[in-house]
Amino acid sequence: MKQGIIQQSLSGFYDILADGEIHRTRARGNFRARKIKPIVGDRVEFENGYLLRVLPRKNELVRPPVANVDIAVVVTAAKKPTFSTNLLDRQLIALEAQKIIPVIYFSKTDLLSDDEYAKLAEIVAGYRKIGYQVFFDREAFAEDQLHQLKELLKGQIVTMMGQTGAGKSTLLNHLAPGLGLATGEISTALKRGRHTTRKVSLLNVAGAWIADTPGFSSYETFDMTVEKLPNFFPEMKELAPNCKFRGCLHLKEPQCAVKDAVKNGIIMKSRYDDYVQFHNLIANQKPDYSKNKK
Repeated sequence: MKQGIIQQSLSGFYDILADGEIHRTRARGNFRARKIKPIVGDRVEFENGYLLRVLPRKNELVRPPVANVDIAVVVTAAKKPTFSTNLLDRQLIALEAQKIIPVIYFSKTDLLSDDEYAKLAEIVAGYRKIGYQVFFDREAFAEDQLHQLKELLKGQIVTMMGQTGAGKSTLLNHLAPGLGLATGEISTALKRGRHTTRKVSLLNVAGAWIADTPGFSSYETFDMTVEKLPNFFPEMKELAPNCKFRGCLHLKEPQCAVKDAVKNGIIMKSRYDDYVQFHNLIANQKPDYSKNKK
């Protein structure tokens, strides 16, 4: 029995990457009865043209439907659209919740004035201090920066995310010039248009396996509880044991190490402000009972 990763799913067939080769398989007949639905990125066992077992997933995205994502490249425009720490923090929290390593890549840095660049550099330093890997260069697609990113992504299952116009297609074109993707047309270029057979696949881009859609939108909602939210801010999680009260939510509690860190400039105020806003959003969310309906 062999093990591999589903590289493509198409009309009941699964192309599995194993030992550098692609093997086309079909799922066992009892998968449907057992409500097992293999998706791209799944680590599986197969033999004689049949997919026999789906191994446990470490995470699972809905859009695109991809499992076991290692890294998400958060493509972030420095300008046009205007940079927003709030949007970036939403994306980072969604990734922390899914146990996906975020990599922040700033595009359109060449559009910034020197003053704007200097101000954004201070914010970038704050995210680097937290421990996030941030690609930020005066030249948005500098060769040495692209080389570093390629090395980082090599052999990993990757998804791209970022708001419309952030530059996901442009970055992909720089990573693999042969793709020739029209800006904003990743889906069409990869045969996922309305009038084509719907398929999901991982695209080999400079040695990385990149999901074939421009990211996912799960950062638009917050599926975690207010108690778990602080765990998705690494800098807060690290300081929480120093708070007076166990389970401190870092809001109105006395002797809170997180609030002290904000006051002393150790934690970015923009991050804390976003945390408070996200906490309030979660606290005021109405339950979505439709999620439990089949």
